[in-house]
Amino acid sequence: MVKIFTDTASNIPMTLLQQYNIGTVPLTYEVNGAAPDMTKEFDGASFYRAMRAGDEVKTSMVNPQLASDAFEQCLKAGDDVLYLGISSGISGTCWGIDLVSQEMAKNYEPRRVVVINTRGASLGEGLVVLETAELARQGKSLDELVSFARSRCGQMQQYFVVDDLKYLHRGGRISGGARLAGSLLQIKPILQGNEEGEIILNSKFRGKKRALEALVEKYNELVQDKAAPIGIAHADAAADALRLQTMLRESGATGSVLSVCYEPVTGSHVGPGTVALFFYGQSWR
Repeated sequence: MVKIFTDTASNIPMTLLQQYNIGTVPLTYEVNGAAPDMTKEFDGASFYRAMRAGDEVKTSMVNPQLASDAFEQCLKAGDDVLYLGISSGISGTCWGIDLVSQEMAKNYEPRRVVVINTRGASLGEGLVVLETAELARQGKSLDELVSFARSRCGQMQQYFVVDDLKYLHRGGRISGGARLAGSLLQIKPILQGNEEGEIILNSKFRGKKRALEALVEKYNELVQDKAAPIGIAHADAAADALRLQTMLRESGATGSVLSVCYEPVTGSHVGPGTVALFFYGQSWR
């Protein structure tokens, strides 16, 4: 049997994690220097309102040893482990987990641990995790799951509209020049995850409505199969997310749509008001 793991940056709702028996390891964060109460359900609206009001959020990658310990329990039980993690273009999580888990796994041969850098975040990571977990439930081998997941990661398209580039700039995810470009004349930048999963500026549009229309245009231009799953994530912008979903349906998208509020770690970097679209196109990376 193969146990699928991911991290909390994948933005998969708890109900689906339980349904597909997916293990998770947490990225962590602090708000104004204090750790949140993790026993309470994440309140996205309150979190992003506080960010708008000036609360400062600092984030940390997954503790590699914590992940290794979780993997070890599966190896002891006779299972292989496949971890699908947040893009190395924005986090050192995959590198750290791979380093410690491969050393630990030597003690449990022929059991194996495979770490895949999805080059995605939020549902750009999560959609691949869910599809791979479904195949794991069907009894596919580790090698079959690895091949499938890598193929799907290579097809994933990630585009998002942000309200303010200062959050990405503050976290070192974009340059100062890119931030300045989005600060003038109410320009709404469309960013994308590139071949390495880094965040880059794709294009700029005047106003949120036009930017959302541009996301739909990107979908129609690049989508491979309009019946394939779609992901939408928003940072306290539920109305915009619903508007985007409606426009996608009107353009002929028939696949299931998973719409979520951005989880706090990746969400704190893209910032309040962000709306992101994730879908599969042709293999491109």
